Amino acid sequence: MTETKSKKKTPVINFTIKEIDAIEPPPHGQERLEFKDSKVPGLYLRVTPSGVKSFSFVGRAKGAARPERETIGRYPAVKPEEARTRATQLAGSLASGESVTAVRQAKKGEMTLTELWDHYATYSRTHSKKIEAFEEIWGAYLQPRWGSKRLSDIKPLDVERWHLSLPDEIMKRRAQRSAEVQARRESRRREVAERQAIRRHGPDPKKPIPPNGDLDKKNGITGRTAANRAVQLLRTLYNFAIDKKRRYFVGENPASGHALYESESRERFLQPDELGPFFMALADEPNETFRDFFTIALLTGVRRATVLGMKWSDISLTRAEWRTSGALQKNKKAQTVTLAPEAVQILEQRFEKQAGSQYVFPSDRTKAAKKGKDDHIREPHSAWSRILARAGLKDLHIHDLRRTLGSWQARTGSSLVLIGKSLNHQDPQSTAIYARLDLDPVRESVDRATSAMFEAAGLKPAAEVIQFPKPQASEPRAKASTTRRAK
Repeated sequence: MTETKSKKKTPVINFTIKEIDAIEPPPHGQERLEFKDSKVPGLYLRVTPSGVKSFSFVGRAKGAARPERETIGRYPAVKPEEARTRATQLAGSLASGESVTAVRQAKKGEMTLTELWDHYATYSRTHSKKIEAFEEIWGAYLQPRWGSKRLSDIKPLDVERWHLSLPDEIMKRRAQRSAEVQARRESRRREVAERQAIRRHGPDPKKPIPPNGDLDKKNGITGRTAANRAVQLLRTLYNFAIDKKRRYFVGENPASGHALYESESRERFLQPDELGPFFMALADEPNETFRDFFTIALLTGVRRATVLGMKWSDISLTRAEWRTSGALQKNKKAQTVTLAPEAVQILEQRFEKQAGSQYVFPSDRTKAAKKGKDDHIREPHSAWSRILARAGLKDLHIHDLRRTLGSWQARTGSSLVLIGKSLNHQDPQSTAIYARLDLDPVRESVDRATSAMFEAAGLKPAAEVIQFPKPQASEPRAKASTTRRAK
């Protein structure tokens, strides 16, 4: 009679931190230890002679002949409760007949978010879509956090937590960049001061410029707008992947359905008492190209990026028209912009001084220009800051020039239809803001209504009596005349 070797039973324990910490690893040269959880079936803990403790799940899919083992993660990076949650999820998948091993193997060939971004960027550039602003958001906030993740590994709850934490991260990043800029400025200022001390002449070094962090607080910058744009970019990438023409990803968009931070609509434009100082500061701008750029942006109401890329081939000075390309427009629709006589005069002067560039506002400082390539100016912020400082204006953005034209159109009696047409608005809601920007018509209407109410109640005379000046002594005396002026 032969004896059969009995199979060794796996010890069953309650997976708690205290119990797991108390487990001693087996001596070197012996087999690893294995324990079964007393609460969740199929959850195991393995302990190697080197002391590594890891959770795994063992189960059989519905209708499958063999059991499957899926590694959950190492302890203590993965806590017992987290391992139980994951084991329960895997058990549900197996119960529905889904093989967890097959899912894992399919994930190996799944696209990462960085790979998806490369596809999206290539597609956008091929179809003349502007992604410069997206590139900065991607490199600063999406790529470091999600770049290496597989598309199915990014969960809605993780996106929500990330979105909530983004404003603080954005403000820290701005403060860090501001500190770096400030350090370079201080170093440069000290160098100038040392050279001037040796020469014993020359102007004093420039005064230190306050860090951007102080300006951010003063201007109410919180980082919430940038956080919203980051989530919107992530949503756009998944919509691009889910599109039926591509099917890079089959599943739900984890960035959809999230509540964005509320943002107030901006209603800033140049007021009547600000126009004089603004035009004087504009006239004093030493850079003629930027000076003309801001003036054309104000007189046409066209978006900054479109004015920057303005080409002579799209302009007819005889008809006073500028045909903008749809590729440069936000709504991708071409527009014929009427040019005011003041705008035509500026363009004629620039055309006479044209040095062969196809652009109205060519640049001589970009890398492309240095290589002999034709390009236009890119960043007008330094010139804009100089103009605002000379004019004594605050909280005025370049885009507010576009809003200024629309508000003055409304102020001078133009209909919202005409304003929307001149600004190339497709949505009437975009134009509706100009109906409430100017308070003067509102004030006149309220004054008339309140005056009529008081007159109807008999609390205010219906008309005012205006006395003419008394005649001089040398003139014949006459009875003072009165007249009634309708209110």
